[in-house]
Amino acid sequence: MPDRILIVEDDRSIADSVSYTLRQEGFEVKVAYDGAAGLDAFRAFRPDLVILDLMLPVLHGFDVFRAIRRQADTPVVMLTAKAEESDRVAGIELGADDYVVKPFSMRELIARVRMVLRRARAAAEAADDLLDLGELVIDRTRHLVKVRGEEVSLAPKEFALLEYMARNRGRVLTRAMILENVWGGGQFIDEHTVDVHIRWLRQKIERRPSKPELILTVRGVGYKLNA
Repeated sequence: MPDRILIVEDDRSIADSVSYTLRQEGFEVKVAYDGAAGLDAFRAFRPDLVILDLMLPVLHGFDVFRAIRRQADTPVVMLTAKAEESDRVAGIELGADDYVVKPFSMRELIARVRMVLRRARAAAEAADDLLDLGELVIDRTRHLVKVRGEEVSLAPKEFALLEYMARNRGRVLTRAMILENVWGGGQFIDEHTVDVHIRWLRQKIERRPSKPELILTVRGVGYKLNA
């Protein structure tokens, strides 16, 4: 599925030229020619990246950027004719991911777009590898679990079970669901295996395993993580 790029630029010749080039590079593109239309397009199009001009009619680019940031962490490349350092600094301080000054080459813009998208994906993957649930932190990359700030050693299957429950925290998980997602639903593994591993987990992460606060039993159904 191609990355989706929203261009918010009031100069139609620039907007159309950038749009054409991005489409030729395999991106899906939407164009808006003023700030208000840009915000509407952002909500409807849900782009992976926004190319945003600053000097826009109806709504200034900085205001558009702030509104975008209130809704999502979508990466934004600011595109403007203003070369003054104060504008570049203001854009970066607001949280823009990159800043391109007109006139620019299409090759440079495409390179910057690809770089920002790669950086955003890397950040998302890193965040996905770290589950911070307050008193429970799971780091997939380091295969590390901390409970109330203290590192806890878990066997591989215990770690996989806790991670699955953490990604579905607050949701009641049946034993069959746990078996399917943690053990792969092997025919020689019964539901008692889940109960045994839950008991082992509670011994390691609960303050009082006999009165669990994190891994709760939902009688007659299964378990849920209360974190």
